[in-house]
Amino acid sequence: MAVGSKNLTPEQLRGLEDGPLADALVEAKKELFNLRFQSATGQLESHGRLRAVKKDIARIYTEMRERELGIGRAPQGADDSAEASADENEKVG
Repeated sequence: MAVGSKNLTPEQLRGLEDGPLADALVEAKKELFNLRFQSATGQLESHGRLRAVKKDIARIYTEMRERELGIGRAPQGADDSAEASADENEKVG
């Protein structure tokens, strides 16, 4: 049984460009901070949400690392632009 956000599946993360992926990471970290603050003050209603947000952050970091290592699949638009710049470099050199 997977716990996590319905809107951050690995397939959807793979479809994001680098900028929106970094934005999703920032938003998840803000949400985790708020949830931890609520937990510390005794106002947290759903403790399972803490775990879900941590898993979302891990998924985002995993996708970013896979892209860095060239393991993961980049979004379709990113592949096309990378190939185009490689072709231009070959023509120049």
